[in-house]
Amino acid sequence: MPGKKIAPYGSWESPITTGSIVSHSINIGDLFISNEGKFWQEMRPIEGGRSTIMCQTSDGCKREIIPKSYNARTRVHEYGGGSFLVHDDGVYFSNFSDQQIHKVNLTGGNPTQITNEPLLRFADGAVDAERQQIIYVGENHDSIDEPVNCIVSVDLQNNGEVTILASGADFYASPVISPDGRKLVWVQWNHPNMPWDSTELYTADLSHSKLHNIQKIAGNGESICQPLWSPNGILHFVSDLSGWWNIYKYTNGESYNLTPIDAEFTVAQWGLGTRFYGFIDGNQIICSYNSLGFWKIGLLDSLSSQFSDLKLNVNITEINKFSGLKACNGRALFVGGSPDISFTLFIYDMRSQGKLQMVQESVENTIEAIHFSKPQPVKYVTTNAEECHAFYYPPNNANYEAPQATKPPLVILSHGGPTGATSNTLNLAIQYWTSRGFAILDVNYRGSTGYGTRYRKALVGNWGINDVDDCVNGGNYLVSENLVHPEKIAIRGGSAGGFTTLACLTFTDFFAAGASYYGVSDLTTLAEETHKFESRYLDSMIGKYPEERQKYLDRSPINHTENLSCPVILFQGLDDEIVLPNQSQKMYASLKAKGVPVSYLEFEGEQHGFRKSENIQRALEAEFYFYSHVFGFKPFDPIEPVEIDNK
Repeated sequence: MPGKKIAPYGSWESPITTGSIVSHSINIGDLFISNEGKFWQEMRPIEGGRSTIMCQTSDGCKREIIPKSYNARTRVHEYGGGSFLVHDDGVYFSNFSDQQIHKVNLTGGNPTQITNEPLLRFADGAVDAERQQIIYVGENHDSIDEPVNCIVSVDLQNNGEVTILASGADFYASPVISPDGRKLVWVQWNHPNMPWDSTELYTADLSHSKLHNIQKIAGNGESICQPLWSPNGILHFVSDLSGWWNIYKYTNGESYNLTPIDAEFTVAQWGLGTRFYGFIDGNQIICSYNSLGFWKIGLLDSLSSQFSDLKLNVNITEINKFSGLKACNGRALFVGGSPDISFTLFIYDMRSQGKLQMVQESVENTIEAIHFSKPQPVKYVTTNAEECHAFYYPPNNANYEAPQATKPPLVILSHGGPTGATSNTLNLAIQYWTSRGFAILDVNYRGSTGYGTRYRKALVGNWGINDVDDCVNGGNYLVSENLVHPEKIAIRGGSAGGFTTLACLTFTDFFAAGASYYGVSDLTTLAEETHKFESRYLDSMIGKYPEERQKYLDRSPINHTENLSCPVILFQGLDDEIVLPNQSQKMYASLKAKGVPVSYLEFEGEQHGFRKSENIQRALEAEFYFYSHVFGFKPFDPIEPVEIDNK
């Protein structure tokens, strides 16, 4: 067997190309399972980021439900979620171009438009079969100020007539109808809270066009989400009252914690319609939970509270936070992955004795596993003698090794949110770096989910401080372990992770380079211009605005570019409604004028997070090219050059 080739880190030939990352890849979103079959949403980069709806029937055949001229994606809260549901012989979905509800038959064909409310968006629907209506979270964009959120009914027998059922709160989520059709439950909250801060749970008696006897039944400074009725009409929900997001049962006016363990049974509710547990039969709940960064799937008896992990034939360490888990009649549908497999849509049948069946892969991976780097969970001490969590990926390529006594360059990843978490699932975009000779540290900085409420709230008032410290200390930890080159450390991140990236580059001198994807550079602009859902998010992360405006000025990288001297590359979608393009544009102009080596790439038609395959490819290759100039290595693959100002 021939020995490995010797080549500098960064210059290794890799079988993982940007083409292989996007050419046969999809993102699996909303899920639905019923007696009619298994349904899921697919976001396809090769189709310009279009989202479609797929179905697999009992005969195993898979087919696309909606025509290619339609895009099943809602913009409620801008992040969407809960874009479709199945009822009787049809699929009801929100079409992206007009944000109206359309119906398509299960057999396919041309959709029929159900609603005609051009200023109203719909998401997260629940079917009221008795009255032939669908209850939705609605978002009215008629206001000159901010959109008005509400709960609405759509009459399926009266030309899609829309009636407002509940209003007055700033936000609504998760309307769910009881099995007997008599009650509706939902979650609501108000500014300045985010859904992971403080929400309230309400119930009401349901009629055709009105709610009666509206009552708040839970919610006092706790984060409640994902209400669900058992088949016999007992209400369940998730709450962090214990310090962890546990599953509760509500009966006789009291709430009972069914899972009193140090684990999270959900994620931060950025999107709508996602749930991480469901009734697989009358009293049995199948649920997924996160313990210290790793997910498991368990079975919970709602009567006895008996809880145990399922023994599955596939190792699952992660549940996709955008898809969750749905259950019905002895079966559960979920998107899971691990360090060995990319996110995959699985079906679990109680009769299968733990055997998962694969429904749909997110990536058609033909690359040998010997080229993959496995994430290693690490913990290290950060500021205030506290602990931070991360996943470390060493460089790995079956055909290459670096010259002796050399150390690899390191890229630190700062995830978005910032109330979010990274993933340990096989990700070819990470393997792109490690297979070329880079080390990766994917940081779950304080403020991340999966480690309990205290850890999640450690970023309150400290965004731009604790997350920065945790990224720097993560790099220092790897340097102290003699694992990476101390002078070849970069940081990259998107959205809130882009802010952390820019803050790290501006307020520390630790990094040699950085890449910001649609990142925040000006906190005052973000507070004044972002969409409704996040318009008061910074009240907790930074301070009340405008009362504490000075904090915003002090922590905004754009105001302190005199401190930034290392090379930076910036990426921005021009249709971004969450972090507006002026954030990246101003940062680019300031760094260019200052004489800092800087590149700026903008993409027409892209929103918050790139969806088009050609743009995903270009951005990744451009970033790699940029680092090759900074760190002084020659990429093996020919890459289209990137213009670097002041190089």
